[in-house]
Amino acid sequence: MSAAPTLKKALNQRQLTMIAIGGVIGAGLFVGSGVVIGDTGPGAFLTYGMAGVLIIMVMRMLAEMAVANPSTGSFADYSRNALGHWAGFSVGWLYWYFWVIVVGFEAIAGAKIIQYWMDVPLWLSALIFMVLMTATNLFSVASYGEFEFWFAGIKVAAIIAFIALGAAFVFGLWPDKSADFSNLTSHGGFMPLGFGVITVGIVTVIFSMVGAEIATIAAAESQDPERAVSKAANSVILRILLFYVGAVLLLVLIVPWNDENVAASPFVAAFTTMGIPYADHVMNAVVLTAVLSCLNSGMYTASRMLFVLAARREAPAALVKVTRRGVPANAILASSVVGFFCVIAAALSPDTIFAFLLNSSGAIILFVYLLIAISEIVLRYRTPDSELRVKMWLFPVLSVLTALGIVAILVQMFIDPALRSQLVLSLLSWGVVLLLFAANKWFVKKRPVRTDDTDRGPAGTPHRVLVLANQTVDSDELLAELNRIGADRDAQYLVVVPANPIDTGAAATHGPRDVTEATQEAAAARLEITLTALRGEAREVDGELGDYRPLRALADAVERFGPDQIVISTLPPELSVWQRFDVVDRARIQFDVPVTHVVAKSVESNKVPR
Repeated sequence: MSAAPTLKKALNQRQLTMIAIGGVIGAGLFVGSGVVIGDTGPGAFLTYGMAGVLIIMVMRMLAEMAVANPSTGSFADYSRNALGHWAGFSVGWLYWYFWVIVVGFEAIAGAKIIQYWMDVPLWLSALIFMVLMTATNLFSVASYGEFEFWFAGIKVAAIIAFIALGAAFVFGLWPDKSADFSNLTSHGGFMPLGFGVITVGIVTVIFSMVGAEIATIAAAESQDPERAVSKAANSVILRILLFYVGAVLLLVLIVPWNDENVAASPFVAAFTTMGIPYADHVMNAVVLTAVLSCLNSGMYTASRMLFVLAARREAPAALVKVTRRGVPANAILASSVVGFFCVIAAALSPDTIFAFLLNSSGAIILFVYLLIAISEIVLRYRTPDSELRVKMWLFPVLSVLTALGIVAILVQMFIDPALRSQLVLSLLSWGVVLLLFAANKWFVKKRPVRTDDTDRGPAGTPHRVLVLANQTVDSDELLAELNRIGADRDAQYLVVVPANPIDTGAAATHGPRDVTEATQEAAAARLEITLTALRGEAREVDGELGDYRPLRALADAVERFGPDQIVISTLPPELSVWQRFDVVDRARIQFDVPVTHVVAKSVESNKVPR
């Protein structure tokens, strides 16, 4: 059989580059920066610089782990490898929850911008945005990439235009304007509220920068994931310094920090001061684009994280199914449902349910970043330097300081009465995730091991044997059982391998775009191993790939083959999804044929649950 296929080209380098560039520019920069400036003073750019350093460190750690161990699961897998399954489960579900709430929030934010131009019900505009972005993601990966390319392009163009015009205004290259830096000190000083307030705004700033790590997820669907991740991590330094620190510095130089218009819309205030007409309409259009970009990326990111969770058997298996275009449709629809719920909650109960949803996700991204930092420290000590092509700077000092910095921000949230509820409710969300992990683990392990049920069948040796197996199809236990069945008389075998992306492991190593092809090849390779082994024993055997649902595959084969005996081979209970969902017992009820259950323990791949 041929080797596993390489990734197809779903996101080209042009799209991936713009996703990486635009991912760090959220709507929070255009709106939230005004709040930070008002709470901090002219020195607000220092707050953006401190938060930017933290994001840069996290991205560097991600790049080190991603290049050393490429994975479609991105940082969820790294936490799983470093700290255990609870950490991977936590990162995956917390990150998914964060982004589905963001999706709903951004839909509402976009609807409010529409109301600036026309009197349309908030819920209606938000609903339209949700439907459009869901459809975009459902169509194809390339359509997501193309939309995000143009959305991100508009954001980037607007920021670059502002920086160019703002720099000309500040440095005296503007008509009838001389160089002027007086706004840094002439309204109460550089830090009129004290230097202690620098850290207060970091929480807001961190959230406005979230999204840089999306490039590590999108890279799994590019031609060269390792290069894409490394490039995105390295370029994030320039992007944060230019788009955030540089832009905010220009804002406080152009407009006094205590100007009442700054808090409402700092970029509009700056353009108005510079005498540029229609600044409010232009910037509202840019902010709307930024909102739609965040909504589009949030839908994409949440669905891919669900796909990865399903591939690791930490979410329903149906979520790993992809369309012919390589899109995880079920994962997209499941994520969009939560977004639609947020829209409904904002319309019916904005001060209770919607506020609760927002607050319960407020600190989640910090939990995720903290687990990433700890995971990098653990994995770095386990990995020889010769295997690291990208390294975290000054390890372990900067890695430890980054983790401590995140903890300090969480402490700051607890101290600040306005942010304390977000921290507490986010901790509650994490607690719920850990309870779900424990429940899932208990459910998997509760079933007893049952190995042989031949006493249920009629006397005599069966001669038409239908075999259903996937991960254990080449196990010593299964081959021994099949040889035992055919020891006393001739037997005809039909081996059926369900082409399931989870059972074959393809979903753990391939993105949605090419998982179907990889699944077919992996299942066929396993089937061929078994057929070769049985034919080597002079057995009459045939084989086929079945439906990805094992009971459906079994039913189809029973109808065509007419077996006298069914043999179902599974992993031990703690590793077997088939046992978890009673595939063997349901087969006994469904078919009037003796069913033998073989529990295989000798398969090499069983050492790592998938």
